Formats: sequence, structure tokens, C-alpha cells
Amino acid sequence: MKIQFDILTKTRAIVLHYIKGLSLDQLHVIPEGFTNNIAWNIAHIVVTQQLLHYGLSEKDCLVSDELIAAFKKGTKPTRQFTQEEFDEVLNLFKGLPNTLEEDYEAGIFTEYSAYKTSTGFVIDSMEKAVIFNNFHESLHLGVIMSLKKLV
Repeated sequence: MKIQFDILTKTRAIVLHYIKGLSLDQLHVIPEGFTNNIAWNIAHIVVTQQLLHYGLSEKDCLVSDELIAAFKKGTKPTRQFTQEEFDEVLNLFKGLPNTLEEDYEAGIFTEYSAYKTSTGFVIDSMEKAVIFNNFHESLHLGVIMSLKKLV
């Protein structure tokens, strides 16, 4: 599993590289033909990772219920982050992969509720959840790369 955690960390580092230097306004631009923005994608990545790993393992998520409600699957941007709020999301984005790996190595994930994703994958273990999450985050990296060209 170490390689999967390394992929997660490296994918997030690439996202951070792509958004470096963008203003808060640029992070919130929704270009024509898109339904979301870079800021939404980053918060959605944070929330989805938490739901896939902690939520489906019957553990408390490490992000607020408000963040989950605003950025879970099926949501769209409804407001802009303040700089302080976005900095908090970025701190979660950067730090939660390490926490996940530590919790996994500590063996806290003893149960997992099977979940069929919208892409048809059935996730029925923590290991599959980590692998699927890496796939999910890579898709959103591609979206962020496309959005950056338009903001």
C-alpha cells in the first residue's frame, strides 16, 4: 500500500504546483462549459477522500459536516471561499494524506461498507478505497489543469 499512499501525496503535490500563483478570484472562475471551479475541485477532493476512507469505515471524518455538505458528490459551487477559508482547505489538502497513512498503518480501519461508485466500481475494502481515491483525484487533477488554462 505504500506506493498508493505515495501516489496520493504526489498527485496532491502536482495539484498544488498547478495552482501556485493563482489569485483567489482565479480559483473561483467557472469558465463557459464548466460547472465548477478550481477551488471547488480542491475542496471536493478533500471531502471525497474523507468519505471514501473514514465515512465508509464508520469512522468520524476529519473535516466539518459543513464542508462535506458543500463539496460532496453532486454539489456545485454556491459561494466563494475567503482567503482564510481556502487556506484552511489547503492545509487539509496537504495534511490529510499523511493522517490517512498513519491511521491505516495503525490499523484503525477494521470495517468497510461496500459502495458502488458512479463509474461502476465496487469498493469493498479500505485498500480498494485508497486505489479508487487515487483514480478519482487524478481525474480532478485533469479538470484543474483544464480550468487553469481558462482562468
